[in-house]
Amino acid sequence: MIAARKDIPAKNLREFIAWLKANPGKTTQGSAGAGSMGHIGGVHFQTTTGTQILHVAYRGSAPAMQDLMAGHIDLMIDGPVIILPQLQSGSVRAYAVLAKSRLLQAPDVPTADEAGLPGFYVSNWLGFWVPKGTAKDVIDKLNAAVMRSLAESTVRQKLADLGYEVPPIEQQTPDALGMLQKAEIDKWLPIIKSAHVKGD
Repeated sequence: MIAARKDIPAKNLREFIAWLKANPGKTTQGSAGAGSMGHIGGVHFQTTTGTQILHVAYRGSAPAMQDLMAGHIDLMIDGPVIILPQLQSGSVRAYAVLAKSRLLQAPDVPTADEAGLPGFYVSNWLGFWVPKGTAKDVIDKLNAAVMRSLAESTVRQKLADLGYEVPPIEQQTPDALGMLQKAEIDKWLPIIKSAHVKGD
C-alpha cells in the first residue's frame, strides 16, 4: 500500500503524485531499510511517476511508521500488516493498494489500477525454503504440512486479518514458488541495478 501522513492536501493518488511533482526533492519516503521492499518499491514509484523523493532508511517498518504518523516523513510503501492498523485508527491516509484487487479490510482504498497508476504492483510475499540438496521426500512432507496449515480456517482468517492473501492450492507447490521467485527476480533486479540500490 501507499500510505502518507494524513495532513497532505491530496485527496487521491493522482493529486498525491501531482503534489510530489510540485515539490521535487523536498518530500521524504521512509522504509524498513536500504534494500527493503519498501525502498525498492519507492525507487520504482519514482521512476514510474517521474517524482523525486528523498529516501529515509529506518531500522524496520515500525519506527518509519511512527515518524509517518508524527508527520516527520511524507510517505511509506509497505505491507498491509504495517499500514492497516494505522489507517483504521485514522493516523495515516492510504492512496492505493499495490495489487490487482482491493483489500477486504480496506474496501474504500482503490487499487493502483483504479487510482490511475495501472500495472504498478508491489508485494511482500512469503515462502519456505530448504537447503540445496534436501531430499525430495522431505520437501514433499514439509510442503504437505504447510498446505494443511494453510487450509485451516483459523489460519486463513488470521492471515486475512493481517492483510495477507493465501494463494490458490495449485500455487502452493515448490515448483510454483520457484516460478514466482524467478518472475520476481526478473522484475526487480533491473530496477535495483538501475538505481544502484544496495541493502544493509
